[in-house]
Amino acid sequence: MKISVCVDALYSGQNLSESLKKIKESGHSNIEFWTWWDKDLEELQKVKEELKITIAAFCTKFISLTDPVQRNEYIKGLEESIVVAKKLGCKQLITQTGNDSGEGRLLQHQSLVDGLKSCVSILEANDITLLVEPLNTRIDHIGYYLDSSDEAFDIVEEVNSKHVKVLFDIYHQQIMEGDLIRRITSNIDKIGHFHAAGNPGRHELYNGELNYDSIFKAIEGTGYDGYIGLEYFPLEEPEKGLKILTD
Repeated sequence: MKISVCVDALYSGQNLSESLKKIKESGHSNIEFWTWWDKDLEELQKVKEELKITIAAFCTKFISLTDPVQRNEYIKGLEESIVVAKKLGCKQLITQTGNDSGEGRLLQHQSLVDGLKSCVSILEANDITLLVEPLNTRIDHIGYYLDSSDEAFDIVEEVNSKHVKVLFDIYHQQIMEGDLIRRITSNIDKIGHFHAAGNPGRHELYNGELNYDSIFKAIEGTGYDGYIGLEYFPLEEPEKGLKILTD
């Protein structure tokens, strides 16, 4: 189990190179971010190599998977993102599903499954894992389609490829479903990445109702050896929270 720091969340609006240096000085060597198309990729690669940082994941282009009309555009965005991922030595891409289109849930579910299946050969050829992310629709992402980890696990099972897994965001699923440890441990084979933040407020892990010591212990007990991404908006200097997580 490895910690990854989401630069776009903890260091929102700050200089990317300086942020990576602060993360490294705080004792962390794994990072992730949301968008690649607004970053200086040459500079990112240079600083990554200088600091010996690993990029755990970042997002593919935000194109709907719930609407089959957009599928070709989605695949094109995925292929562009894979080119960047390979350049940066990143093995995982995060995908959102897009908003609820207003069509029936079963139709949108099937569009998601069919769309992801159409990506499998591309993912296999490039040895990239695509991480499907459920989000909460009560507070942060009203209108988004996929807000249930249970449905996300069903989708991944239907796609049936080791290159398509779930990104389990502990913060989002606490808001939507709860029963976190049972859901995580009984579906760990379908989970490829985690995100973590305190609830309520989406701040430091030690703020709020979530007992991350117990949650992390349960995840570790499954033998999971992937990343847990810190994706929160700090109330204090980011380095304070990061240093606590290295102790």
